[in-house]
Amino acid sequence: MRNNIYKITVLALTATVMQSCFVAKDYKRPDLKTDNLYRSEKVSTDTLSLANVSWDKIFTDPILQGYIKKGLESNLDIRIAMQNLAAAQASMLQGKAGYFPTLSVSTDWTHQELSKNSQLGGIVRNTTVDQYQLTGSLSWEADIWGKIRSNKRGTQASYLQTNAANQAIKTQLIASIASTYYQLLALDEQIKVAEETLINRDESIETIRALKKAGNVTEVGVKQTEAQKYATELIIADLKNNTILLENTLSILLGEASTKIERSSFETQKLQPTITLGVPAALLRNRPDVIAAEYNLINNFEMTNVAKSSFYPSLKVTATGGLQSIDIKEWLSANSLFATVITGLTQPIFNQRQIKTKYEIAKANQEKAYIQFEQSLLTAGKEVSDALAQYNNETYKITVREKQVDALKKAANFSDELLTYGLATYLEVLTSKNDALNAELNLVDNKFQQYNAIIQLYKALGGGWQ
Repeated sequence: MRNNIYKITVLALTATVMQSCFVAKDYKRPDLKTDNLYRSEKVSTDTLSLANVSWDKIFTDPILQGYIKKGLESNLDIRIAMQNLAAAQASMLQGKAGYFPTLSVSTDWTHQELSKNSQLGGIVRNTTVDQYQLTGSLSWEADIWGKIRSNKRGTQASYLQTNAANQAIKTQLIASIASTYYQLLALDEQIKVAEETLINRDESIETIRALKKAGNVTEVGVKQTEAQKYATELIIADLKNNTILLENTLSILLGEASTKIERSSFETQKLQPTITLGVPAALLRNRPDVIAAEYNLINNFEMTNVAKSSFYPSLKVTATGGLQSIDIKEWLSANSLFATVITGLTQPIFNQRQIKTKYEIAKANQEKAYIQFEQSLLTAGKEVSDALAQYNNETYKITVREKQVDALKKAANFSDELLTYGLATYLEVLTSKNDALNAELNLVDNKFQQYNAIIQLYKALGGGWQ
């Protein structure tokens, strides 16, 4: 017994000494350049980013806030992501259990009929043999080269990657709900503008008919004016149809069947937060997809460690023990006890290049993960630059469009008066009124595009999931 304890102690000390030859490397974040990721007129030195603002402070409409909360609870993509997270957590827990031994227990009964003409059957009298056995098996591998540790870290990184992917879905969902909601409000406003214009179109028809009776215009002018009215009705029909389609889209985002969507008005919205970009390096901690890409790199880095450790010998301890007897009455006696302990080092020599192939694949996957990490950061910078440029452009266009609308509405009013006195043609009147309607519709769209640019900038900076 003492001799066995001595041997086990020696093996344990050997494993400890060999662990000093640890080959698994520790992960270090690659030196990625984050300077000038944003394309702007001046370099951002803000310590805070718009992404650090809670979504309910950005989107202050109470109805929209309710939809976002509902979407985060009921959206089907979110629910699928939660199941992915549960699966990743199970894998992570298995990785943590790699340090523990495996233990199994089995019991069996063996009945054997020996041939009387066989060598053994000719010796023993009783050719019927029954054996009863209760066996426990334990196996443990020493983590000499850090394979188990690397596998544990790899599964943790995989779990955190899935968690970050879940956060990315939340960010996208919040942006999609907000964008669809504001687009619905914009369509309501455009319908309002078009319906007000339709009333004016009816009045214009009456005016043009009166002018025809007076001999100032021909029937062509009357029909052209009627056609203008019908064109406005078609615009309203398309706007209302688009409203239904958007309501259906928002319903799906909320995880429910298509239905009518309650909402407030476009003119009551105040989506004008302070635009702060933060330093570009903040994307590494704010953008869920960038975070996920780095965890993917960490996972592949650790898997490379695991593959490399397979080149080195492994130390395993296997123990088997239990009760064994040919007489069931003596099965549980001390004389039925048996035990076997096997320890040793296994060094792979030739295995059809399997270990080297796995290592080369792991290295290639690690390099691919690094490129994807770098790509995700560049993409994040581009999205911030795009959203910022769109916001600045729409903000400028609104100021110009408001002047255009004012000028065209006045021109339309003047043309009506001039037509009455025969100083303008009906074609000039139709053109000015069409231009005024299109400008008003475009002004509403510019305001929506400005709101949408803010939403996309918030998402691009990594806002919404915190």
